Amino acid sequence: MILNTSYNNKETRRKIDDILGKPFTLRERIKRKGIGSPHMPISQASIQIDNLLKLDNNRNICNIEMRPNGIIVGFRSLLESYGLIIPYYKLVLFKGEADTYSVHMDTYRVAIEARKKDKSIHKFMKKLMDAKASYDASVAGPI
Repeated sequence: MILNTSYNNKETRRKIDDILGKPFTLRERIKRKGIGSPHMPISQASIQIDNLLKLDNNRNICNIEMRPNGIIVGFRSLLESYGLIIPYYKLVLFKGEADTYSVHMDTYRVAIEARKKDKSIHKFMKKLMDAKASYDASVAGPI
């Protein structure tokens, strides 16, 4: 689901917290060595996101914030901020051949360009894949 996160709206914040959990505390952020990604260039996007990105002529970039139960893919269009809310159980990650990462949920897709020299993007995506794997393992429980 795409939400407008430009304004400090209690209803929007409550909706995000219900789906993804409350934001990590400062202690948890330090323990995880950060929960946010660097700015990442968007190379392709699904039609819903692409329609928002085409509204202005700025460079299309996004960032990802990790939460206990999912992620928020944030991007801007015109003067508004938007967030793609993705719970871990719906998150699908792909690493493409041409140095791209693809983040999917249902009909939403964001392809992120990451060249070899963009080590911080590769490091964050590895951290994200590990977080999803540990979430899946905790939900499945011991066998």
